[in-house]
Amino acid sequence: MTKATKASEIKREWHIVDIKDKILGREATKIANLLMGKSKPNFVRNLDCGDSVVVINAKEVKVSGKKETLKKYYRHSGYPGGFKSERLIDLRQRKPELIIIEAVKGMLPQNRLRDQMLKRLFVFPGEEHTHQDKFKTGGKE
Repeated sequence: MTKATKASEIKREWHIVDIKDKILGREATKIANLLMGKSKPNFVRNLDCGDSVVVINAKEVKVSGKKETLKKYYRHSGYPGGFKSERLIDLRQRKPELIIIEAVKGMLPQNRLRDQMLKRLFVFPGEEHTHQDKFKTGGKE
């Protein structure tokens, strides 16, 4: 008989992902799978089973083709005339961690669990991060 997974049975781990010179979409898929917990044997879609992920070197992620100049990010303040658009190359200079967050956010399920999953995503533009105490060994994935 199959046993249903309970929230109390979920074990969370910490992963560190170095995305220096790696393709944005491919790495965002791997990060989204870690946040959802899809590789775990007790994965269920109605619970947040995922792990915490620390991403380093966000400003050195690569994109293919002409995306560096053609890809745009949009946002709206909610006020009339509050629509803003920004190219990838400009966003990389202003706030490179938003590139990773937006890519991963688009690959997570669009339901109430997405915000809980995104709270466990920590993105840093450089090599240094504030979660060294969570990792017993200095290894990277």
